[in-house]
Formats: sequence, structure tokens, C-alpha cells
Amino acid sequence: MVNFDPYRVLDVKPTASQNEVKQAYRRLVKQFHPDSHPEVLNHDHIAQINAAYEVLGDPSQRQGYDQTRSQQTNSSQPQHWTTHAQRPSQVSRDIDSHLQCWLKQVYTPINRQLAQIISQLKPEIAQLAADPFDDELMEDFQEYLERCRISLAAAQISFQSMPNPANMASIAAQLYYCLTHLEDGVEELERFTLCYDDHYLNTGRELFRISAKLRSEAQEAVRVVL
Repeated sequence: MVNFDPYRVLDVKPTASQNEVKQAYRRLVKQFHPDSHPEVLNHDHIAQINAAYEVLGDPSQRQGYDQTRSQQTNSSQPQHWTTHAQRPSQVSRDIDSHLQCWLKQVYTPINRQLAQIISQLKPEIAQLAADPFDDELMEDFQEYLERCRISLAAAQISFQSMPNPANMASIAAQLYYCLTHLEDGVEELERFTLCYDDHYLNTGRELFRISAKLRSEAQEAVRVVL
């Protein structure tokens, strides 16, 4: 990434401690989270924040970046991380391998789990609508919600299993927001099963709709990158 300075993105000094880096990241995530401040939603900025924290949040990656930065400063070169085209071929192959691994081990299984959760909501609600006060139908719907929780937990484990490639930061952010919206949606639907208040049912449906849109955007972004 040309002219990419993770310290500048997170607004911290190169001497900042790991705790200060983490606090800065959390502050920015909260500031630009679409739920908290939709008026400042900027996917590119969110992607830069995630990419910066991927470098500085990992002590070993941060050390490598600092060494590269120091070498470029001492040689009077522009202070930016070397682009992929400028790196040795072995590093480029490692980057490509990392991308393929992430797509296989993180993106693909999460995308499959998201599709299954989202696609099942409409028929499950249609089945329950026959008689929401029927105990057997309600139990079936609650079992569906429990399956959703299990799938979401598995997706979260996959999401955290390895760091995303820098050029997939915005896609990883979309997956993260999709997962969190679905988790909130499941909670709203669970509240509906306890009190039969349509407000919770409608809110749950809307959160699932937003998740479906985020998933579609992530799919399109992957096709563009590849």
C-alpha cells in the first residue's frame, strides 16, 4: 500500500505502547461504526483502520514494519511501506498464499454459514406464522434460532483464526458487521418468542436484511479483487 502509514491512520506516535495502539483502534472503531454514527460511515476509512491495526496490533508485524520504516528513513527514501511489486518475489508468493489461505479457511466457510442462516429465516417465519401460539411450531422456531447461534459462534471462530490480508480489510469489515447484525437479529427474534411483540420480530427481520446486503457487497468485492 503506497503511502500507507499505520501510525498516521490510528493517530498514534511510533513510540506508543501496544495498549495505546489498542485504545486508539477501539476509539476509531467506535467512532466510525455504522450503527453508532451512520452519518460518518466510510468503508475505505474502516478498511484503513483495520489494516493499520493488523500491522501495529501484532508486535511481530509492528517490529517488521518499524524496521522497514527505519531503513527507508536512513536511506532517504519516501516513508511508506514497500508496494507488493517492489517486494522480493518470495514475499509476493507468501502474500498470495496468505490470501488463498484466508479465502479458503475464513471467507468461504463464513460466507456459507451466513447464506444458510439468512436464507432460512423467511421459511421459518412463514411456518411459525401458521399459528405463533402453537407450542410445537414455536419450539421449532427456537431450535432454528439455536442453530443460528451455533453457526454464528463457528463463524466467529473462523473469523478470528487468522489475520486478513491487507487488500481484504474492507471485506473482512463487512463480514464482521454482517456477523454482529445477525447476532443482534437473533437476540431480537428470541425476545419475540418470549413476549410475541411484533416489534422484536420486525427488528430482527430488518437486521437480517441488512446482513444479507452486507454479505452481497462482500461477495461482489471479492469478485472485484480476484
